[in-house]
Amino acid sequence: MGERYSMEQEEIFSKVMRAGRRTYFFDVRATKAGDYYLTVTESKKFTNDDGSFHYKKHKIYLYKEDFQEFKGNLEQMINYVVKEKGEEVISERHRSDYTKDELKTEQTPIQTDDSEEQPAKTNFTDIDFDDI
Repeated sequence: MGERYSMEQEEIFSKVMRAGRRTYFFDVRATKAGDYYLTVTESKKFTNDDGSFHYKKHKIYLYKEDFQEFKGNLEQMINYVVKEKGEEVISERHRSDYTKDELKTEQTPIQTDDSEEQPAKTNFTDIDFDDI
C-alpha cells in the first residue's frame, strides 16, 4: 500500500492561497483508518545572494477532534484583530529591519488664505519589484 496510499492521501481535497512571498496549502488527508484530518502548510520563498531561491515550510496537523476548539480560537483571534485594528492593511510588506517609527510621516504645514497652518497629506505606495 506504501507509495500508492501516499499519493491517494494527498488528492482528497486541496486549496491553495497565495499571499506575497508566502503560499498556504490547505489539504484534507486520510489516516490509515480512513478518517480525515487537515494539514495547513505555509511555504515562504527566500532568495539567495546568487539569485537562486529556496522555500521554508511550516506545517500544522489538525485532527477532527480539535476542529471546533481550533475554529473557535481562530475566530476569536480574527475578531480581536479586526476590532482592535480594523480591516485596513497598515503595511502589506515591510523590510526585516522594520520599526514602528517608520510609520510616522513628516507633515509639512500648508499656508491657506486665512493663514492657518494645516498638515499636508502624505501619500505613498510601497512597491517591491520582487513580486512582479
